[in-house]
Amino acid sequence: MDEIAERYRRRAEAFERKVAAVRPEQWDNPSPCELWTAKDVVDHIVTMHGVMLIPVARKLKPSDDPLTAFQEARAAIEDVLEDPVLALTETDTPSGRMTAERHVDEVISDDLVLHGWDLARATGQDETMDPVDVERIWASTAAIPAEVMEQFRTPGAFGEGIEVFGPEVEVSVDAPLQDRLLGLIGRQP
Repeated sequence: MDEIAERYRRRAEAFERKVAAVRPEQWDNPSPCELWTAKDVVDHIVTMHGVMLIPVARKLKPSDDPLTAFQEARAAIEDVLEDPVLALTETDTPSGRMTAERHVDEVISDDLVLHGWDLARATGQDETMDPVDVERIWASTAAIPAEVMEQFRTPGAFGEGIEVFGPEVEVSVDAPLQDRLLGLIGRQP
């Protein structure tokens, strides 16, 4: 298994454990994503998996159960990453033209880590992110040019109702890297 597929698999396993641990009465808990519940966080992840499948002509089957929906979305993405033709299919993205596997790596794979934190916070689970993931996502996010970051923080810049990052939350420069990353993307650590 290549590096991108392995990273996705590892992150998807961690996210799936969080989804499986949510108790039925917790699905309506508010999340750190403004206006989203815990269920909305999972719905967003599943929806974005579906978006990643469009360029390779795949679709997800709808499911009302958050765990089942995520498991099916995960299986579909893993199938794409394991197929060299599909993984290397090029597509136009808001960040430019790239392969399906790179798009998965830069969008939903990272989202599994960040929204995994949101889900953990909303449902009282362990909020600790993998330090390797934190370092990798910090490096890529901190390198985003200011004008692009401004667009990421502008509600609706990528479509109605879409906001990539919230306003930056000030965090001490000597705070743990996870806290600095969360502040950078607009979360209160």
